[in-house]
Amino acid sequence: MVKLRLQRFGANKKPFYRIVAADSRSPRDGKFLEIVGTYNPITNPATVSVDAEKVNKWLANGAQPTVTVKNILKAQNIVK
Repeated sequence: MVKLRLQRFGANKKPFYRIVAADSRSPRDGKFLEIVGTYNPITNPATVSVDAEKVNKWLANGAQPTVTVKNILKAQNIVK
């Protein structure tokens, strides 16, 4: 099963995330299929960059977003 989830980057106490499509069995920071966006919670307000076309392609193919990614996509008006 493919999931849209966050992949953590950055230093200690300075996280930066990629939003990726990955197999649910692979580790959090492991192998992924495609990068669909980025999320930086450190900036105020949080900076989000998402490729809506790629996200919709993965959702149409049956990918399930995690709760956090779903909330990010709702805030960006990509998912209802």
